[in-house]
Amino acid sequence: QVQLMESGGGSVQPGGSLRLSCVGSGAVYSQYCMAWFRQAPGKGREAMATIHSADHIRYYADSVKGRFTISLDNTRLTHTLQMNNLKPEDAATYYCAKGSPDISDGVFSCPTAPSGYDSWGQGTQVIISS
Repeated sequence: QVQLMESGGGSVQPGGSLRLSCVGSGAVYSQYCMAWFRQAPGKGREAMATIHSADHIRYYADSVKGRFTISLDNTRLTHTLQMNNLKPEDAATYYCAKGSPDISDGVFSCPTAPSGYDSWGQGTQVIISS
């Protein structure tokens, strides 16, 4: 199983930027998906962005489109989440995750449900405060 560790969380003012990083260790032998989820107090864990290892096709939640960018370095099993124009509602604990792609009619796609991921980081907190 792959071990994941996030870094880069912190406190920022509304409109500011943060860059989260997730470093993985362990062997990977097939196509995979990497994702960033977030969980605010009292709410469920929600996928913000996913990326597929082979074609780097990305998914973004509507709430972060145009503001967040996910990227993946396959050689180092490292992916990042660049977060710009942060809003108070972006405050949460962010988790990176690794999982396997879904296959439908020969097309691969990355899951957006937490159940689709089997390796998780410990979480990093993002605070938005003026």
